[in-house]
Amino acid sequence: MPTQFDAPLLAVDLSAHISAFLTAQSLAPDCKLVLAYSGGVDSEVLAYGLSQFAQQHPEFNYQLIYVHHGLSDNADIWAQHCIARGQHYGLPVIVERVSVNRGPRLSLEAEARKVRYQAIEQHLTANDVLLTAHHEDDQLETILLALKRGQGPKGLAAMGQVQALVQGKQLRPLLDISREHIEAYAKQQGLVHIEDESNQDDKFDRNFLRLEIIPRLKARWPSIATTASRSAALCAEQQATLDLQVSERLPMWLTVAPYHAQTVFKLDSFAEQSVDWQALLLRGFIQSQGFALPSKVQLNQIIVQLLTAKDDAKVHLRVGECVIRRFANQVYLFKYQSYKHCNMPLNWVLSDDVLVPLLQQERTELVVTPKGGFYDANIRFSITSQGPRARLPLPDEVVSVRYQLAGQFRCHPHLRDKGRELKKLWQEFAVPPWMREKIGFVFYGEELVMAIGLWVEKNFSVESNELGLQVDREILV
Repeated sequence: MPTQFDAPLLAVDLSAHISAFLTAQSLAPDCKLVLAYSGGVDSEVLAYGLSQFAQQHPEFNYQLIYVHHGLSDNADIWAQHCIARGQHYGLPVIVERVSVNRGPRLSLEAEARKVRYQAIEQHLTANDVLLTAHHEDDQLETILLALKRGQGPKGLAAMGQVQALVQGKQLRPLLDISREHIEAYAKQQGLVHIEDESNQDDKFDRNFLRLEIIPRLKARWPSIATTASRSAALCAEQQATLDLQVSERLPMWLTVAPYHAQTVFKLDSFAEQSVDWQALLLRGFIQSQGFALPSKVQLNQIIVQLLTAKDDAKVHLRVGECVIRRFANQVYLFKYQSYKHCNMPLNWVLSDDVLVPLLQQERTELVVTPKGGFYDANIRFSITSQGPRARLPLPDEVVSVRYQLAGQFRCHPHLRDKGRELKKLWQEFAVPPWMREKIGFVFYGEELVMAIGLWVEKNFSVESNELGLQVDREILV
């Protein structure tokens, strides 16, 4: 239940509020409570409240984490402050040092936040919780920033008191508490905290709102932070209903790409959906694959290109870290990676240290990493009597792996009665154009034996229970 503030500010017991909130969460017996601890007044109050809760609940594990961004000359002093205060509270402290990306098109605030959460979340497991000291005024800032960016109900829902993470969940015990009450409580308890000088730099959006805009809003409408939080809660309710509807419909639009186990979005009949549902479904797909959502304008442009480009057009879009491609009327998403094609020869011969242990059955499997930055997968060689496989090479046959064969190269997959040109087989096996250059082909001498992960040549295919050579790709992640 939200704390009521009918009494004077200094009478509010935030420690009891924090304890009541945590008790209501039905924490798992082996739970670890991890506090994102900056040493500022907000996290200082939360650390103090957590220490009080820990005294009453020794059955849980506790961890304070200070993230050292290296952005301030005072960061080392702040880290020592957090270590000292953690000892005072009887709570262990870890200092995580991170490097923040900087660039002309990067938001320092956003990049610092990203690496901060990455550093902290690595300490969480499925039953753990992350505690952050966001409060009611932070919520108002988040709502105003969402309005500035033109976001819809999802953005305007801002922060929830309980939110799921990849591992565990995030709790915000102070989200219904004003900044004034937090500062008053810290003064009442004599809590020592740090002051980050960057909080006075209004070039950062949140600081601009905190220093220039919100004080004026509160002067005219003292309860605006509370009422704005109410609006955020209503948006969250509406978004939850919408998310449920999308989650029920989205699976009908998803499938697994034939060539590799990647979830893709089907475009069949997509044009027949309403404009609103096109946006909702594609947005749901992008989010389900772990990518940040594009803006409304970007999303509309993506949909137009996906639906109007000719069948043979190479749709290749990038939004932030997300790369969007279309092939065979399906949408593929990838994380953007900048790489250069390697200049090494596009074929390599298997050395004796690979072949001999396999052929003499000293080993049944061996994984080889091709050298050079061009490849995105290891090659796994194995001797087996199951599945598609080629006869074992003869002692005088040189075994090699080659790449980028000509489209006119004629192949004869083991499942086909007749041979066919490679450029036709690419389509038949649904191999996207951007992946074809990375598919390796095994040769014995100058004879094609198999396309790795796709087929074995019919003349080399082994049947019944005879041992044979099987070669597969292991995607590097």
